[in-house]
Amino acid sequence: MDREQEEMQFIGLFGIYKEAYKVIYTWRKIFSQITLALILPLSFIFLAHIEISNFLFSKIIHTHRELDHTRAGTPKFHRLSHLMSSERTYYWLFEALYFTFFLILSLLSTAAVVYTIACIYTGKEVSFKKVISVVPKVWKRLMVTFLCSFVAFFAYNVVAFIVLVIWAVSIGNTILGLPFFILILISYLVGFVYMTIIWHLASVVSVLEESCGFGAVVKSHGLIKGKMCVAIVIFFKLIFSLVIIERAFQVLVVHGRSIGMVNRVSYGIVCFLLLFKLILFGLVIQTVIYFVCKSYHHENIDKSALSGHLEVYDLGEYVPLKAKDVQLEQYDHV
Repeated sequence: MDREQEEMQFIGLFGIYKEAYKVIYTWRKIFSQITLALILPLSFIFLAHIEISNFLFSKIIHTHRELDHTRAGTPKFHRLSHLMSSERTYYWLFEALYFTFFLILSLLSTAAVVYTIACIYTGKEVSFKKVISVVPKVWKRLMVTFLCSFVAFFAYNVVAFIVLVIWAVSIGNTILGLPFFILILISYLVGFVYMTIIWHLASVVSVLEESCGFGAVVKSHGLIKGKMCVAIVIFFKLIFSLVIIERAFQVLVVHGRSIGMVNRVSYGIVCFLLLFKLILFGLVIQTVIYFVCKSYHHENIDKSALSGHLEVYDLGEYVPLKAKDVQLEQYDHV
């Protein structure tokens, strides 16, 4: 990241893409190591979950259909009931196990990428060994931020459900029902996207500043102002790309028995390669957006102070990055 901080406020959509690509290409060795250690397993788990989850769920559906055509009270009925209970238990245990590993690897990948880019930004020497030693300390702060965001999302969905219930019992069956439902749906999606963007930026704040948890969420809410449109466009492009990869994997690999095993494996490898590149690119982009937002709000990051605080990661217990040092001196906008 060879741009001056003051210049980054003028970076637009394609400028952010260009900056992210330049960072990855220039420091491809360290990012390749991070990808091999963290992002590749994350991508594999994501795609394997689609395959295994579909297999387990299809078994449940098959057993349920057999149960519907079996007379109640017969030995076969009791056997199928027991089998379906076991299959449901295995399914939900697998989902819980997947979510746990996916969350851990996601937070570790975020910590590794953000810390690496911060080192690059300050000109600090960075190695894969150093990144791996730092990641567990940063991961704890990211977990706190994730849990707070989870609480916020849960409360948001509870409120949305209450609104939906009120709509259903009041005007759901009237002529105004459909227009209001569309309005509620659009409002919900807008709020959900906004909260997701705030959460991603809060993850970067949790690594580079003293705030974590709800403090990081509040901080990211202030930072994203003025750059929300750019962030939304990037968010939808990344989500659209992810959906395309996921859908292609489902059609060509999970449900692609008719095209042959060799073709299924080939398409699976292609989806796997595209997915880990997308994840790495997305993590780098969200960090670049952080620096762009800082510059937009005329908050000049002291590189020497940030470098000094990053050094603390290597020397021992984590010490939060103080706002007065890293977070920022206001610079005069000419």
